[in-house]
Amino acid sequence: MAKRSALGRGLGALIDDADKQMDSSTSSSINEILIENIEANPFQPRTKFDESALQELSASIKELGIIQPITLRKVTDGKYQIIAGERRFRASKLAGLTTVPAYVRVAEDDGMLEMALVENIQREDLDAIEVALSYQRLIEECKLTQEVLSERVGKKRSTISNYLRLLRLPTLIQKGIIDKTISMGHARALVNIPNPEDQLSIYELILDEDLSVRKVEEIVRNLNSQEPETEEKEASPKNEKYPQEYGELKQHLSNFFDTKVDFALNNKGKGKIVIPFGSTKDLERIMGILDKLGR
Repeated sequence: MAKRSALGRGLGALIDDADKQMDSSTSSSINEILIENIEANPFQPRTKFDESALQELSASIKELGIIQPITLRKVTDGKYQIIAGERRFRASKLAGLTTVPAYVRVAEDDGMLEMALVENIQREDLDAIEVALSYQRLIEECKLTQEVLSERVGKKRSTISNYLRLLRLPTLIQKGIIDKTISMGHARALVNIPNPEDQLSIYELILDEDLSVRKVEEIVRNLNSQEPETEEKEASPKNEKYPQEYGELKQHLSNFFDTKVDFALNNKGKGKIVIPFGSTKDLERIMGILDKLGR
């Protein structure tokens, strides 16, 4: 039988405490909601979902349950509409679940929810995933930018970003963080690996050989430094002349970000924009610029 939830005790306690600070009509506790009573948001801007990615998520939900509840709005008696988490909802249906864990929101509770979450996020018994999920709720449901959130909770923006990046890790590794089989240091090293299969391989190695954080960081550095030969052959030499408009764009971006922006192109026209930074403070400055662009 598919597991219906993979939530840690700390997150449940967090939301329970939040409820105590909120009116009963604005409850935001975690509920098990029948899938047949949930409908998609008609204003959802995302209309296409990668089918293979959904199948992978569905298989993970079958095996490990749902780490992150979806968020719903009650529309009529017994009927709900998705606010956030449609991908998780679709994958749960594919997995054959009949219910999903969900936060049920009403339109008027934004201010109270924000205050409750900000206060309770300071608890010492929350693990890193529970903190990350709380940050994500504040961003998604209370419409806070990372910059504003950092002010609300008294944390550096880079710290919040590091927590949010943990939610990109495979579910098995997230459960490892919740169960304290690996530390936050291990997880921060793993999140720097782009390939989920490599992340899982090194995660298993951590468990099998009881690797230290320093050793994992060394493995990750070595792994990331191994660039495929094909990419090296395809990459354009630095002295290759770009079209004039590329040069103008590069200069414009360099002026905009106040740092020397560069392009890396291969002979197929694919590439990336590189924005270097000189320190953590400089990185936070650049992230602040990007954050303002995303508003």
